[in-house]
Amino acid sequence: MIVVIAPEKNIPNEIAILHELFQEGLTCYHLRKPFKDYQEHCDYLDAIDKKYHDRIVVHLHHELINNYNLKGLHFQEQKRIDHIDNPGQYFKKFDMYGKTISSSFHDPKVLEACEFEFDYHLLSPVFSSISKIGYEGKGFDVNPIDKFIVGMGGITDKTIPETLRLGFKGIGVLGGIWNMENPIKSFLEIQKQYERSWNEQRKTSLRNTTKDI
Repeated sequence: MIVVIAPEKNIPNEIAILHELFQEGLTCYHLRKPFKDYQEHCDYLDAIDKKYHDRIVVHLHHELINNYNLKGLHFQEQKRIDHIDNPGQYFKKFDMYGKTISSSFHDPKVLEACEFEFDYHLLSPVFSSISKIGYEGKGFDVNPIDKFIVGMGGITDKTIPETLRLGFKGIGVLGGIWNMENPIKSFLEIQKQYERSWNEQRKTSLRNTTKDI
């Protein structure tokens, strides 16, 4: 699973680049625009071809899911703390049939202890962030945690093999796409490396399982 996170602030040709990313196989785009209000989120979504809306997960203004055919909702850490203890009440106002629910974590112990069953979890920073200066990587090893965890922070095609060795099942990318000179080329390199590394990881696991029999 490859998750691409939106840049906080708009960049030149962002929508055109995003359409190319979708065309090249991006299936999960996290729309995180903390400086945009509800109407600006609508304007952003309206600029994207409707056929790609079901690949988009929103971080803010969750009520958007009632008006757009979105992939799902994401809970940033504080929103999870504020609402997830009473999820039945929170989700009652949303049309969630067939949608994903995910959340952000910065501590593997908190992630492991979380009782709510998210479809996947974003954990950061695995490596030092490309988009945030001074956001140092922690090198989390999540192999012992039996949950679907997506590693974020410093993810590039070079760090993907180590990310999967650390037990992450997916990767989340922000700076590794949007901070690069050619975002499409960077995505294709990341996509290719992820597929290669994932296949190698599965072969290694299979060999180890066979040895134990």
